[in-house]
Amino acid sequence: MTKTALKKHLLSLSKEQIVEQVLGLYDTCKPAKEYFEYWLSPDEKAQFEKFKAIIVNEFYPIRMLAFPKMRFSVAKKAIADFRVLSLSPELPGDLMVTLAETACRFANDKGDLWEQFYNSTATNYELALKFLHKNNLTDQFKLRLHKCIKYSEYCGYGFSDEIERLYNEYY
Repeated sequence: MTKTALKKHLLSLSKEQIVEQVLGLYDTCKPAKEYFEYWLSPDEKAQFEKFKAIIVNEFYPIRMLAFPKMRFSVAKKAIADFRVLSLSPELPGDLMVTLAETACRFANDKGDLWEQFYNSTATNYELALKFLHKNNLTDQFKLRLHKCIKYSEYCGYGFSDEIERLYNEYY
């Protein structure tokens, strides 16, 4: 359905019918519920902290006995969900850097990991660099991104070289 068709349909409904549709959407769709809650009382910093906790929890679980799941897909979804809510690029950029930084720190803390983990981390590091460059935010995150080089020093599969190459490409 196109936006034009949706608009035409909505204009044909009464106010009460539209309210019922919105309430139904609110009840059945979690992203819509989050959007409406944010829209009605925007607290970008609180939402940022919520999504940042999701990312960090993938590598450093809140419950100490829990095994880290290290799901990049969950972390990337958190970033994408926050980007829908955020009006400025700074906080989504911060979440992207948080993912790369946390994954690099995890690799440093846990020792030698598998090649796919390093590839995913480098990919997300590069995505963060591209996003920051596109939005003129590279200077704001320079020190945190440089720390990733230090975190990757003792990792295998040429990971450190790749992180340093990516960093040097943008700085």
